Amino acid sequence: MNGLEHFLCSSSLWRYLTQRQLLPWVLSGVRLGDHVLEIGAGYGPATPQLRKAVPRVTSLEYDAKSARHLKAQHNGGPGGALRGDAAQLPFASQSFSSAIAILVLHHLRSREVQDRMFAEVYRVLRPGGIFLAYEINDSWVHRLGHIRSTFTPVSAGSAFARLTRAGFSRISVDFRRGAFRLGAIREKDSSTTD
Repeated sequence: MNGLEHFLCSSSLWRYLTQRQLLPWVLSGVRLGDHVLEIGAGYGPATPQLRKAVPRVTSLEYDAKSARHLKAQHNGGPGGALRGDAAQLPFASQSFSSAIAILVLHHLRSREVQDRMFAEVYRVLRPGGIFLAYEINDSWVHRLGHIRSTFTPVSAGSAFARLTRAGFSRISVDFRRGAFRLGAIREKDSSTTD
């Protein structure tokens, strides 16, 4: 992330918008279960709301500065926070009832790394688990905001094939003001072994 992204993502305004607008829309109509994996948690704007919704939240962040802040914020809460790579999740298979990634995918350096993340999320979800992602559309404004930062936009139209290849089913894409929400399920009757 660049300096502007760090500034915005650590602001009280972003925390407010995440908790009051973004997260309610992303989670609408969804049962998260008992253990959520929050991928790319950043400075933790969604973490307090997720902790209210489920008994256990494990937050993962790649950026060292954000991860330090996140660990201090968790302060011994159920689940914890750690630094790690979304494309190589440091968790056992079938550990989580759900996984959520807010504005994470476009920060991964290539489509191949994004696809590895999809496969890893599938691996760590329990059968019946749900994956949710919130992403921004490709636009000149978003490209400008990511100068000196990674910006690998995800095409909403490509999500069906890519998530299906990772093993997911019941894939959905919902649009809202320059952004979209992805939803996908790891089916309970999956015959795939890990």
